[in-house]
Amino acid sequence: MRASGATPTPAAGGAARKPINPFLSNDPNLKARRLARALVSDMIAYLPDKREQGLRDGTLKALFKEEIKKSYEEYVDQVGKDFADSTTHFQEALNDLLAGGQKMF
Repeated sequence: MRASGATPTPAAGGAARKPINPFLSNDPNLKARRLARALVSDMIAYLPDKREQGLRDGTLKALFKEEIKKSYEEYVDQVGKDFADSTTHFQEALNDLLAGGQKMF
């Protein structure tokens, strides 16, 4: 019987694992998702009034057309065209962040 407060036993397969820091991960999906969210977050940080207007008027796609294009080009440059085309990380970041959770992209 274990006393309360005792160290938990490691999971099957070896020693207890430390949580993975996503900034140190080599997982291309994590890196791409983080990059997409950073690029979209930059748009919001630099153009908050434009975002509010787009959300209010339903013109977000049109208002941010050039910014989205430039950010997507940067995304593709960093993750590669095939990877960018085969995932939805950039689209998800646009919907989650720029569109405030609405499915607009």
